[in-house]
Amino acid sequence: MQHTLSTATLIKSTIIALVIAVLTLVSFILPAEYNIDPTGLGEKMGLTALANTTTTTDVDQYQNTDKLSSSDSFEITVPARRGLEFKFAMQQFEKMEYEWLTEGSALYFDLHGEPEGDTTGYFESYAIATLAEMKGSFTAPFNGVHGWYWKNKTDKAVIIKLKVNGEYTVIGIKK
Repeated sequence: MQHTLSTATLIKSTIIALVIAVLTLVSFILPAEYNIDPTGLGEKMGLTALANTTTTTDVDQYQNTDKLSSSDSFEITVPARRGLEFKFAMQQFEKMEYEWLTEGSALYFDLHGEPEGDTTGYFESYAIATLAEMKGSFTAPFNGVHGWYWKNKTDKAVIIKLKVNGEYTVIGIKK
């Protein structure tokens, strides 16, 4: 004898599944993917830092493919409660020296690289912290796109002054 469920049980199960799906969407997916956090739970769990939201700002002028080998400076505005990525294309073993600073506001950041041609979403982080400034250098471990994701958790836009020197091609804000 085969056990069958009543229509009332099926409707009840469907409603429960729908409620769980909506809670998952609002609590986890929206904060992590779109930086939309209506419950505040996403920020507490660090999920909003994963959102790859980009904003059109004055740095769009730097989106080009000019090979640079000298010192360059950029002024990057990270809007309030938003994040953005600023990237450079680099070949394996190319070097970059960098220095960035804000007017004093600390930003969450992830200095990382994504291998050329990778379609899996893989990236390698070189430094992750929350700071108002950073100075250093790195050598690209592989051909690909390398740079920063900055997250502004304040209620005011933060301006970053970035200085770089090395072997790279400027991509700018990654869309």
